[in-house]
Amino acid sequence: MSAILSVDDLNDFISPGVACIKPVETLPPSDEVIREDQLPANNLKPASISFTDCLACSGCVTSAEAVLISLQSHSEVLSTLDSHPAFDGSKLPLENRQDIQDAVADARRTTVGQGKLFVASVSPQVRASLAATYGISELEAGRMLDQLLTGPFGLASGGKHGSRFTWVVDTASMREVCLILSADEVMNFTSSSNAQPSPDSEAAFTTQVQKPILTSACPGWVCYAEKTHPHVLPYLSRLKSPQALTGVLLKSILSQQLGIHPEQIWHLSVMPCFDKKLEASRQELTDWYWRSTSDPGAGSKPQVRDVDCVITAREILMLADSRGIDLAKLPREPISPSIRTPFPDPFLDAILFPDHNSSTCRRSSQPPAAGPSGGYLYHILQSQLAAHPNSTLHTTRGRNADVVEYCITLPPPPSSEPSPPENAKEPDVEIFKAARYYGFRNIQNLVRKLKPSRASRLPAAARAGRASRPTRATNGAGSREKAAIADYAYVEVMACPGGCTNGGGQIKVEDVFGQEKKMTMGQKQWLEKVDEAYYSMSESGDERQVVEAEGGEEGDVDMLDVEEEAAAERGTINGIDVNRVRGLLRYWEDTTGIPLRKLCFTSFRAVKSDVDRGGGAERAIELAGKIGGGW
Repeated sequence: MSAILSVDDLNDFISPGVACIKPVETLPPSDEVIREDQLPANNLKPASISFTDCLACSGCVTSAEAVLISLQSHSEVLSTLDSHPAFDGSKLPLENRQDIQDAVADARRTTVGQGKLFVASVSPQVRASLAATYGISELEAGRMLDQLLTGPFGLASGGKHGSRFTWVVDTASMREVCLILSADEVMNFTSSSNAQPSPDSEAAFTTQVQKPILTSACPGWVCYAEKTHPHVLPYLSRLKSPQALTGVLLKSILSQQLGIHPEQIWHLSVMPCFDKKLEASRQELTDWYWRSTSDPGAGSKPQVRDVDCVITAREILMLADSRGIDLAKLPREPISPSIRTPFPDPFLDAILFPDHNSSTCRRSSQPPAAGPSGGYLYHILQSQLAAHPNSTLHTTRGRNADVVEYCITLPPPPSSEPSPPENAKEPDVEIFKAARYYGFRNIQNLVRKLKPSRASRLPAAARAGRASRPTRATNGAGSREKAAIADYAYVEVMACPGGCTNGGGQIKVEDVFGQEKKMTMGQKQWLEKVDEAYYSMSESGDERQVVEAEGGEEGDVDMLDVEEEAAAERGTINGIDVNRVRGLLRYWEDTTGIPLRKLCFTSFRAVKSDVDRGGGAERAIELAGKIGGGW
């Protein structure tokens, strides 16, 4: 959202500013003649603009971003499938890597260089939305999507070439990588000395962040920070999101294993949020930022995005409808082995497709305490608890359910002094503090608390006079709130109230039941169904869920029990095998020869809008005419 918009009420719906191009009036048809005395009264209703509307508006989205965003839709998916023959993965001889490369080379010659390898990735929140829509389990929803994108009764049943997606990857695989690296980032920051690493060193990508570290996986929040509050950019985690990491993994590994250029790999991402289209359009998330300069063609070809197209859960419905496919009638079974193409790399095949390589589920679910946005903060808390035996987690609800504060304490160290009376025991020692901020209203409060104090330009005498009249930022509650924020080591920030299951691209209650049913089931009740599907993902029988009684209530969480401590000793935290994930990172780096700082980390920058803040209404209207008024 841009500062040119007014945010007087600081909630999740804001009033349009002078450069906002969202239509607020209905014009008569161009061929209709209206006399002056027939003009309607100028009593237009106020426009309601959500955070998603705001980010999609060309008043603050640059014109370059607007063009890139307009190319990401279900229509673009169908157009690309019809324009480019797919490498026929079902006929690839997969006995060894050389056979794969030879077969792909033959496919490239056959299609005169126009063939593409189609791959897709799907987020757990999207599967949960589809599961709630069709009254099925999350696992069945995932298999339904596999059948749509890969199966013979899905997209491959129509179109010019009958093209299909060769592989559909669950982004939960790379989400585990993000969780481990996030915990490392926080651990390195809290345990490092005051000495700052060299800006060019690999450690700089994980430690050169100011406290508190803020989540950077939400593109709506990142867009807002870059365009309106650049003072918070030094706090943003440098870690890429699961969507971005999945894109880099697929294109870096497949381009090397198959001997093709990343341009010939077309990656579709299915996400719960429209703002993920903005993330995919970032110039930092292209092959130029991770490919070696010694690679053939590196730097000589245009930048290739790690994620070529992003569509949402609602656009999945449009995609199926455009091909006349009834999603409810698609098989809910795994893709047949006779159709499925094993991933070229056996090691990654077992990690990316556990549903096809074992009798267990895709992977364990996250407990409700982790939240619906990937569980970054929850995993960091579990890592801190595992690193500090006998520690206790305290939970305190903020002003609303989307603000929660967490504090980890240790019992006071033993003292040689005589034991004090029961009512005079020393308090526990705070060793780690963090918080969760969801929703635009709460983000506004967070950003305000992080804003640095403005340096005074007045003479010393004037400053002394002003000192007797404290400002709001340096007095009372404002000062205490700033001090509290400074104590946090990590803050999980998400733009959507309720988290990612409530993303703007998710299927809404009116999409399923229509406006009449919406009167009896509100969006809040519908979101509860989606959350239930998200939290009830199938899990393997030998994994124990750590359910934390949070629910927005204040309270303490018991210390790690014997079973959890044993899991931590085995290298398992929050149901994630830490050693396996670290092995994946080492394998990825060794296989590609690309350092992890290029594969897994990114950077952020202040961005200026195309609209002049000093009265750019004409420019906004011009932009609106060029790109159709936004989305």
